[in-house]
Amino acid sequence: MPLILLVDDDPDILKVLRANLQVAGFDVETGLNCAEAGEIIESNQPDLLVLDLMLPDCDGVEFCRNLRESGMDFPIIMLTARDGVSDRVLGLESGADDYVVKPFEAVELIARIRACLRRRSPSKDECLEAGEVSVDITRRRVTVRGKEIDLTPKEFDLLCLFIRNGEKVLTRDFIRKSLWKDSRRLYSWSRVIDVHVQHLRAKIERDPGEPEYILTVPGVGYRFVSQGRKEA
Repeated sequence: MPLILLVDDDPDILKVLRANLQVAGFDVETGLNCAEAGEIIESNQPDLLVLDLMLPDCDGVEFCRNLRESGMDFPIIMLTARDGVSDRVLGLESGADDYVVKPFEAVELIARIRACLRRRSPSKDECLEAGEVSVDITRRRVTVRGKEIDLTPKEFDLLCLFIRNGEKVLTRDFIRKSLWKDSRRLYSWSRVIDVHVQHLRAKIERDPGEPEYILTVPGVGYRFVSQGRKEA
């Protein structure tokens, strides 16, 4: 069963959430502060962390950021009584996967936990298809027009991001937040994204100069055309 770590300085909240999560089929560990959370993570890394932002010994945003910078990539859901847009943005930009505002219903939190775990662990046989592009998620293999191609890990993740978002226009900021959690340390993350797109185009397009799949949306970002149609 997935192990969920709950961190909140309110013992009553921990007691209620623990009971609900166990009924829902999860293993649960709890901590009252960042120090306890750190000890649990070091000894038994969880599958997902539910983290309150207002803790007695540290700031939850900073704790989340430190976890990401140390290489911890399990999903993190933040709990807070602060519901301002800037607060949500700060939490998400620190590396959190989701943000739940207090008060909330336990069933909502459980649904969000399951959604995060599904995104983290795709089904065993999941494959993505787009025109003549085929992606085997489990084996991390990509085939284009019947020929297997080699992609770097970041190129693979970028291709999956494009296909999973259908034909939506993806801004560079959306791509950054999805794939570069530590992008604040990059000198020019926008340029980094453009370079990765160029490399991916060179591997999947017939003519990278006139792409069929990854189209540029000037001033915004990119759009993936799932059937390989060229724009008029």
